[in-house]
Amino acid sequence: MTLAVRVPPELSARVPAEQRGPGLERDSVRLLVSRGTEVAHHAFRELPGLLRAGDLLVVNTSPTLAAAVDGELGHARVVVHFSTRGDDGRWAVELRDPDGRGTTRARAGGPAGARVRLPGGVRLVFEEPLSADGQRLWWVRASGPGVPGMLREHGRPIRYSYTERDQPLSAYQTVFALDSADGSGSAEMPSAARPFTARMVAELVSRGVQFAPVTLHTGVASAEAHEPPYPERFAVPEASARLINAVRAGDGRVIAVGTTAVRAVESAVGADGAVRARAGWTDLVITPERGVRVVDGLLTGLHEPGASHLLMLEAVAGRAAIGRGYEEALRGRYLWHEFGDVHLLLPAENPHTEHCSSNYR
Repeated sequence: MTLAVRVPPELSARVPAEQRGPGLERDSVRLLVSRGTEVAHHAFRELPGLLRAGDLLVVNTSPTLAAAVDGELGHARVVVHFSTRGDDGRWAVELRDPDGRGTTRARAGGPAGARVRLPGGVRLVFEEPLSADGQRLWWVRASGPGVPGMLREHGRPIRYSYTERDQPLSAYQTVFALDSADGSGSAEMPSAARPFTARMVAELVSRGVQFAPVTLHTGVASAEAHEPPYPERFAVPEASARLINAVRAGDGRVIAVGTTAVRAVESAVGADGAVRARAGWTDLVITPERGVRVVDGLLTGLHEPGASHLLMLEAVAGRAAIGRGYEEALRGRYLWHEFGDVHLLLPAENPHTEHCSSNYR
């Protein structure tokens, strides 16, 4: 799906919400709510009142890695973005050129045999492209001290050019993040969950909303080409699978927090439609043609008009709903990207049950 809209640069969220003014917190963002093509405007803090007892939020527990680190390729300065840890100990990485402004620009990876020197004595040897279709991500073999420890000591979060400055890693962790025993995590924050606070979670639980944790370690996005997602590691625990099935059998709604949660849970659906505990790699790409089998709704950020994530959104809510929602987000001057506002896609109901709220920041 390609939206015929242009997102003005000033609508990119350049800093986290809590840095945009005194008294603001993570949950000081706006919430666009779409029920079919009916759109309403809310503050994110109103989310508990928009959900029902018995609803289930599927949340991604993957921690965000300090996945960007400076290195040297011959005499050239480069930035390495660590994307995905393979089962064989290799890492998929993206090689970038520093742009002199604290961010980076695209650069082809490789060639095979190329060696990159990293801080702390870590050395990378490029072996092969991750995909036969592109040269952006490559599998590399690391020698010397371990990569996770090197990233903790010398890495920083991946930052894109629309942001104003570097942020500490804590700004990229969600309230649901859990450390992985092997140091795995997400190259980029599962950002739909960023506005949640411990206080918000407690209020949702007190109102009868349940949570089902899953894990999907997301890789480095294609900032320039909007490529479809590569295979990613995921896990759906037994307890979460049982909870999802129970909610689907009752009157509750299964609402994914972020496209990563959708990919994880939809990868664990059997031929009979039941969700089962699964762990491993998923290459599932959710499109309108494939559709969704488990998810009733989705809380997500606002994506670029050409982003592959929009196909997943269309699978959940339909093309008309996404087009109408994005028109309204532009009209209402919502903020885009990982520090921006969020969009709640719910099943269509009686249009007279919603009204337009004036809770604009």
